[in-house]
Amino acid sequence: MTGRKHSRRTFLRGAGGAVGAGAAAWVGISNVSSASAETTAQGKEARSAARRKPTAAAPGVKGKVYAGYQGWFAAAGDGSPVNAWTHWASGTPAPGNQTFELYPDISVYPASGLYQTGYANLGNGKPAKLFSSYSTAVVDQHFAWMQQHGIDGAALQRFGSDIVAIGQPRLQQRNDIQSKARDAAEKHGRGFYIEYDLSGLTDDNLVATVQNDWTNTITGTLKLTGSSAYAHEGGKPVVHLWGLGFTNRPGTVQGSLDLINWFKNKGCYVIGGVPRGWRTDANAKPGFGPVYAALNMVSPWNVGNPTVDQQLFDDDMAELKANGQEYQPVIYPGFAWSNWHTGAPKNEIPRKAGNFMWQQAVAVARCGTKNAFVAMFDEYDEATAIAPAATDASQIPTNQYFLTLDADGTHLSSDFYMRLAGAATKMINGSAPISTTIPIPPVA
Repeated sequence: MTGRKHSRRTFLRGAGGAVGAGAAAWVGISNVSSASAETTAQGKEARSAARRKPTAAAPGVKGKVYAGYQGWFAAAGDGSPVNAWTHWASGTPAPGNQTFELYPDISVYPASGLYQTGYANLGNGKPAKLFSSYSTAVVDQHFAWMQQHGIDGAALQRFGSDIVAIGQPRLQQRNDIQSKARDAAEKHGRGFYIEYDLSGLTDDNLVATVQNDWTNTITGTLKLTGSSAYAHEGGKPVVHLWGLGFTNRPGTVQGSLDLINWFKNKGCYVIGGVPRGWRTDANAKPGFGPVYAALNMVSPWNVGNPTVDQQLFDDDMAELKANGQEYQPVIYPGFAWSNWHTGAPKNEIPRKAGNFMWQQAVAVARCGTKNAFVAMFDEYDEATAIAPAATDASQIPTNQYFLTLDADGTHLSSDFYMRLAGAATKMINGSAPISTTIPIPPVA
């Protein structure tokens, strides 16, 4: 991992499980001030007064396609509690110092949320800047895009390594960004729910830490589940526990069951993010069958699988249907991490101009489920983002390699993967027929 530690969903190619330093801290956030320009009365303004109670119209997760939302990028000078470059790089991003692979199309981001890097200008001559996820305008833009392209909503990632850092800037940063995501989801009519990534916790503290965070912060201080946009299934607030059964994530069988049943007793609908080999214990902790069986919805992690495996989706669906459970398969556009994982190949799992993700969506639609999870909306780090990305060399710095959307020989508009996700949503939920060919043009 080249010494760089992230709380992220890294994977072992083809293994069906996650690997890496998931327990570690964000890049570049040591020795920072806890001051926050946006954590003021103004930042909290009318949120509590304007918050509406969930109704029967609150979004659900059945028949929906949600995208994972990291919300973890920050920049020095962005006024955040961290107030330092995180996830783009440790320190100012510059040639040889970056921990992300896919450069965003910065031309479509709000200027107020962009910050100067140490790279040379882009190929088109414009300054090489990057956005901060702390920017209210950036978060709002992300949810506006979801609305524009018909993506049902976002699973807000909440990392164990954040929630255990009580009183530290990183936790305040996470809370602030997720409050902004709530406001944006309400404004743009998108659903959202909390997804706990258990990375960074231990077998001993996992249960109590998550319980305390849900009680004191999610339903307490932030009151996220009281939002009209918070996903409820059958009237129950949705919570996603990611990392159950992974060999390199915390949690015993008993502890995992205790946590799932605690949430159920609180009236929640529980989704579990589990290894791809969950049915057979392949590259997974043994004996977790009772844990998987206790979940309302099962979401096997498919990132890292370089093939489109129809049989896998069919077999998962058949077993869950027989158990009376719901299935939320994971689809993703492609993967690479050569800029921060020394020796890794460039364009490791090619996107194939959208065909790789589209064929996954076809397999999902054919297996019979109406639900799916797109990994991820804004994961520029490992090049799985569907958010706008650099189309070609004109939109990346001239003095550093970054993956661009034309890597497989087809020119695509920077919004192509959001448009593709919207089309996949319609095919998966049954409002559009199954098509083995991509139904949208490369350039809008």
